[in-house]
Amino acid sequence: MTHTALVIGGTRFIGRHTVTELLANDYEVAMVNRGNHENPFADDDRVTRIEGDRKDRQTLRTAKLSVDPDIVIDCVAYQPIDVETATEVFADVDGYVYISSGSSYSAEAIPKREGETPLCPCTPAQATDDSAETYGNRKAEGDRAVFAAAEDGVNAMAVRPCIVYGPHDYTERLDYWIDRVLSHDRVVVPGDGQNLWQRAYVEDVASALRIVAERGEPGAAYNVGDRRALTLAETVETIAHAVDTDCTVVTASDDALAAGDLSPDDFVLYREYPHLLDTCALADLGWESTPVEEAMGKTVAEHRESDRDGSEWDPGREAEERVIGIKETL
Repeated sequence: MTHTALVIGGTRFIGRHTVTELLANDYEVAMVNRGNHENPFADDDRVTRIEGDRKDRQTLRTAKLSVDPDIVIDCVAYQPIDVETATEVFADVDGYVYISSGSSYSAEAIPKREGETPLCPCTPAQATDDSAETYGNRKAEGDRAVFAAAEDGVNAMAVRPCIVYGPHDYTERLDYWIDRVLSHDRVVVPGDGQNLWQRAYVEDVASALRIVAERGEPGAAYNVGDRRALTLAETVETIAHAVDTDCTVVTASDDALAAGDLSPDDFVLYREYPHLLDTCALADLGWESTPVEEAMGKTVAEHRESDRDGSEWDPGREAEERVIGIKETL
């Protein structure tokens, strides 16, 4: 029996991989979005696209009536009202899954666990804000909207990824580090290189969304992240291994970075306090994580075919060279 999935979003990164995951598992797939980004499935007759703004309740109602989805994956709910509206419109589907975030956790615990680690508060003003500063607050309030919907009988769940990476990542955060390894034989890493900000491979996030939609418990949230979390130094080394090149990690203290007028926060994917999510609940549903070497290999291969270089995150190679020079004289 063929099942039908509706993906709200579906063209850029997580949504794109989610559509591919659903197709690979024999779903008929429809997407609803505004059409602001190129549609990678434009020539795929297995995918139907409905144009409209997800914030428009009538757009969601039209999508529901035309698609009659078994499951709904919500990739672009950035305000709590988006979740509240979607869980009302899709109240009778077999599974509604909201993409939340590891940023919804307010406490610095290692690891962060669903149902145990406190979530961020969210004021009415934060709930309607679109700034990066309120992202975690809004995602947490979306989680609470999922919990409330489940209390009312909706089969609604949340999936909380940490930082997502992989092919077609428009944020270019990991692209910066890949480009550094491809371009230089010495790469500056802030601190001692052991800082840990867990990431989630995008294909694993996509499979998590499908699995939670099919098997998740209504009202539950599920963390998703690489089962083997890499430190920043290990990340650089894994990239170097993927491209089969020699690359020296140059760790730099605050004082050493100051020689180049740099600080640790100038480097993307640096986080002073470790960020690690417990993914046992998701694994209990049968989800598995792609080995990081395989995930990095696919990520690097697609990077080389793209025009992304992560330059928007570049702290300045000349400044880094000054740091490297200082380190070499010590």
